[in-house]
Amino acid sequence: MNLHGLIVSCQAPADSPLHEPSIIAAMAVASLNRGATAVRIDTPSHIAAVRSQTDRPIIGLWKRQFPNCEVYITPQFEQAAALARAGADWIAIDATLRPRPDGEELDTLIARIQQELGKPVFADVDTLDSAIAAANAGADCLATTLYGYTAQTQDCTPPGYDLLQELRQKFHCPIICEGGISSPQMAEKALNLGANAVVVGTDITGIDRKVKTYQQFLSVSKSVRYPGESC
Repeated sequence: MNLHGLIVSCQAPADSPLHEPSIIAAMAVASLNRGATAVRIDTPSHIAAVRSQTDRPIIGLWKRQFPNCEVYITPQFEQAAALARAGADWIAIDATLRPRPDGEELDTLIARIQQELGKPVFADVDTLDSAIAAANAGADCLATTLYGYTAQTQDCTPPGYDLLQELRQKFHCPIICEGGISSPQMAEKALNLGANAVVVGTDITGIDRKVKTYQQFLSVSKSVRYPGESC
């Protein structure tokens, strides 16, 4: 299943009224109707809702927090299995070099997803080293998703264009640019640099975060008075 062009991440914070399966499904179908080639969906219930509305490609993930563990994007096989049962076509996992819950190993996780579930693995990486490890373990595609979001990359700001170029030069599998894409121009740049596809989330479907950003900016602006401005 080839990934290309624009992939839309349809997610919402757990405390948002948008965090409802039917609403996520509506976002996903609207995105696909307007030309997205695939959608990236979090949690089995949301994936099942999207699957009931379309047969188009779904990249599934499940964000789960575990004590004393930084890995939270599909950390274990049991989450991957639930995503497959819900209807995901691809399974997205944190493929960084950080320890996983209960000592689960990356290469074992990738192999089980492919062999037992029959699903390709969408590897979210943060550095070239983690990409090499994921590729050696058999990941089907590599994405820059976690660039800027780990201790190793905390001084880096997404999009990971530099990492994208390194991945394109070194690997022949599909390379995805994800994280920090906030305009069509930035997405176009990623494709021109060699990405097979770009994933856009907040800038298209992130209503909660976008409104919060506007409100924070305007709250600061209201405190600034200009010459001649009436009170």
